[in-house]
Amino acid sequence: MNKFWKNDDELFIAAKKELFTAVVGDAMDKMNLLHQFLPPQIQPLKNDMFLIGRAMPVLEADTFEELSIGSQNPLMSKPFGLMLEALDDLKKNEVYICAGASPTYALVGELMMTRAKVLGAAGAVANGYSRDTFGIMDLDFPVFSYGNYAQDQGPRGKVIDFRVPIEIEGVRINPGDIVVGDIDGVCVVPQEHEEEVFLRAFEKSRGEKTVLKAIQNGMSAVDSWNKYHIM
Repeated sequence: MNKFWKNDDELFIAAKKELFTAVVGDAMDKMNLLHQFLPPQIQPLKNDMFLIGRAMPVLEADTFEELSIGSQNPLMSKPFGLMLEALDDLKKNEVYICAGASPTYALVGELMMTRAKVLGAAGAVANGYSRDTFGIMDLDFPVFSYGNYAQDQGPRGKVIDFRVPIEIEGVRINPGDIVVGDIDGVCVVPQEHEEEVFLRAFEKSRGEKTVLKAIQNGMSAVDSWNKYHIM
């Protein structure tokens, strides 16, 4: 760790105070990490939700009945596959991030998110829908999804693995990567680049405040760019 933060708790607390996805994404652009944002339809259930934590990727697959007795794969006769085990394996500051299913049913709901919150998880990201919306919002627990849709995953999908790499529209998410989300979307910071990304993000966030004051005081866009190289 560097001199500015000693552990995840310190980094995440500082990020919640100072950062937003735009400056984190801008920092990665400067490092030529150009494809780190998840698709724009993944949005927070509430506009003021802010998410930061380490990815605990969950791999889902479509199924076509709740229990397939006699299947060659024992998971097919297990309700929800490994979903319950994945939930129980969540650690403090981790993000339940699920992909692999068709976007035709909800991947997370209130009871799941209640368990995640009890375990100290940071939030959840679904490459699909969420349900039990009022219950999740009452939890005050950051959840990002395509939106609200009650159709259940029970007879339609199962978790087939977790703590494995997943991809969402070309963005690779490895266990331990840092996930950042707010009203402007969700981005993924590769673990091997996290220190430089966040140092750059804090620097730009603080610089933007200086530029904002200069523009508010009448400085032109051209002059502010020539002086600060921030826009």
